[in-house]
Amino acid sequence: MTQAAPAPPPASCENEPALLRVDALHKRFGENHVLRGVSFDVPSGGIVSILGRSGTGKSVLLRCVVGLHQPDAGSVSFRGHDVLATGRRAALRQASSYVFQHNALFDSATTLENLVLALRARGSLPHALQVEKARELLRHMELEDAAHRYPAQLSGGMQKRLAVARALVTDPELVFFDEPTAGLDPVRRNSVFEMIVRLQRARGFTAVVVTHDVAEALLVSSHIVWIDQGHVHFSGTPSQFEARTEPHFRLFRDSLDALRQSLLN
Repeated sequence: MTQAAPAPPPASCENEPALLRVDALHKRFGENHVLRGVSFDVPSGGIVSILGRSGTGKSVLLRCVVGLHQPDAGSVSFRGHDVLATGRRAALRQASSYVFQHNALFDSATTLENLVLALRARGSLPHALQVEKARELLRHMELEDAAHRYPAQLSGGMQKRLAVARALVTDPELVFFDEPTAGLDPVRRNSVFEMIVRLQRARGFTAVVVTHDVAEALLVSSHIVWIDQGHVHFSGTPSQFEARTEPHFRLFRDSLDALRQSLLN
């Protein structure tokens, strides 16, 4: 497999109670049945990576969980309460943040304003305290010098850090990352995974990361969920995932090794 980020993995959270539970989730788009009864738990206090091939429904799953798509059937429970029931989804939204694949920054707002707007939407802090809190996080993310620049004036790596900062400025309990390394070269990809690990440890949130970067996810995650053809085929620790020897596991997990072997023959 490829080399991955040098950050050590977080401690296992397998014995922790489920913070989030997805049960028998279905989603169709016309005749395309994308999710076919997806079920898994997200333990509290670690990094859960949702793996799968491109087009297998990983991002659709995340969007159904947070409410950007309405599932056709199934349940999503946060701290034991079904958030799909009337009046419950707001609790998950208040406790979580979402980092979009393509950042989804406010182009007409400065770096500082992007964070202040997130705080304004979530709470009732006075404006001066919102600015102070935003500046403090920008310093932590090494973006202080870019506080008055617009997203278009930032490098790709800085834009990604800003998107993560905006997600974290409200002190969420749960952070969803949708393909955070999409389109990045290996060095920047490793930096993003390392950033997620270090921030998760420092701030204590639970992270759910949708990714197709198998080697990196196995290195940094405390829990792995593997989805294929609309079904969950595995949910467990990275070591358990690596120990599986069935051909369909090996075909997905060890694809780079298979390519290397094929080219040598």
